[in-house]
Amino acid sequence: MSEKIADPENKNTQPTIELDATGLFCPEPVMLLHNKIREMNKGDMLRIVATDPSTTRDVPKFCIYLGHELVEKYEQDNKYFYLIRKNEF
Repeated sequence: MSEKIADPENKNTQPTIELDATGLFCPEPVMLLHNKIREMNKGDMLRIVATDPSTTRDVPKFCIYLGHELVEKYEQDNKYFYLIRKNEF
C-alpha cells in the first residue's frame, strides 16, 4: 500500500485530530475510529496510524460505508497511515 491520494503539504489536508491505533488489532482500530469520528465536526480531518494490516481493508470500507472521504493512505516503516475528512453526518 503506497498510495498518496493528496499532497501532505497542502494545508487543506492537514489533520485536525490524530488517532494512534498502533499495537491494536481488529476490530479495535476501526472501533476507535468510529468513536473519534462521532466527536468531530463536519470537515474535520483525522489522521490515524495503525500497525494492523487489516486496516488496509477496514478503514477504506469504513469510509465508503459511512460516506467519509479517505483523502490519503500510505504505508511507511510497517505502519499504516490514513487521512479522513468527516462528512456531514
